[in-house]
Amino acid sequence: MKHGEMADTIRSTAHKLMVDRGYAAFSYADIAAAIGIRNASIHYHYPTKAALAVAVLTKHRERLTTALELLDDEIKDPVMRIGGYVGHWELCINNHTMTFCVAALLGAEMPSLPEEVQVEVKRHFALLSQWIEKTLKAGEKAGLMRLQEKPSTEAEILMAVVHGAMLLARATQQDSVYKTATEGALRRIIKKAN
Repeated sequence: MKHGEMADTIRSTAHKLMVDRGYAAFSYADIAAAIGIRNASIHYHYPTKAALAVAVLTKHRERLTTALELLDDEIKDPVMRIGGYVGHWELCINNHTMTFCVAALLGAEMPSLPEEVQVEVKRHFALLSQWIEKTLKAGEKAGLMRLQEKPSTEAEILMAVVHGAMLLARATQQDSVYKTATEGALRRIIKKAN
């Protein structure tokens, strides 16, 4: 395996382990066992666990940026764009491909995370909040949404519902909980067609 490929494999394995276990409960030994390499090989690519977590979060944010740009480019209706974001996680949860957002999971561990990891978690939520706020403003301007709070507050509410619904689906082991909670949150702000 080439140098870059090994780094990618280590990072993607760490991503999965963090989603499954959290930051504190995975180790380089877990990664080594999962992909059949020595711990020293992981340290070569990522000298510290914090550096590895930063790499995971940076890649996650890059994918999020690409996905949000794609939603903006391909879907002109702001209601459908928000639905696309919410629906992405519903599909991931139902298919058990990615049952939790790694940034949200690490956000729950924030007080115990190294500072550089905390910075990356904050960057993730800042990006997502700005995109949701922008999309909500567009929906309100188009007369498709009726916001009960200012757009920045509504963005925070929607993020809290989406990530809380992920947590509840995981805790109850009922994937349908995610859809029920997020649909309720969207009904709050989306105007019904006459």
